[in-house]
Amino acid sequence: MTSDQEIYLWTTRNRLMIADLLASLDDAGWNAPTLCSGWTVRHLAAHLTQHVFVGFGRFFLTALRFRGDTDRTVDHIARRLARRPPEQLVALLREHAADRVDPARVGPFGPFAETCVHLRDMARPLGLTTDVPVEHWRALLGYLASPTAAPALAPAGRLSGLTLTATDTDWTTGHGPEVRGPVEALAMAAAGRSAALADLRGPGLPLLASRLTPR
Repeated sequence: MTSDQEIYLWTTRNRLMIADLLASLDDAGWNAPTLCSGWTVRHLAAHLTQHVFVGFGRFFLTALRFRGDTDRTVDHIARRLARRPPEQLVALLREHAADRVDPARVGPFGPFAETCVHLRDMARPLGLTTDVPVEHWRALLGYLASPTAAPALAPAGRLSGLTLTATDTDWTTGHGPEVRGPVEALAMAAAGRSAALADLRGPGLPLLASRLTPR
């Protein structure tokens, strides 16, 4: 079981990796689409700085404007923060890389999951191989496949009745028809990214695919 302390350290390293990736992009890269529907790399970079500017109280008050719709609230905040210059967003990610954020209901795994998944949300469409270490994906996938996973990260039932088997590391869990492939692709699919399905195989794949909303 990975400790909270280790998760915080991994989150810090991943934020710095994301900052390095963003710093390497030109204008076209910053305006490229991501796996998050309707968001460019710039929107996603801005979203990763949300914790710096928006605490629970401000988020709650903003959500009231959108009748409690969390997705619309997050989108509104990201688009406002995305008005900042790219170099400022990169600097903020680096400056606050070690921030320890412990959201209600998801805990340290929430921000950690964001760094893993959102890195690949940007890198996959750009054709980049930049990725977090395999042990990060193992820890995240173990969490997403557990009964304690926050619904915001992996809705209940998404992985039920399936066996997940990583082909690039010694990891498997579940019961039922198998879905196999790289641990990154398994975790991305578990987090709702249908784009990762192309990297997966097995008799359980159609069932998993049916449970994902295209994004």
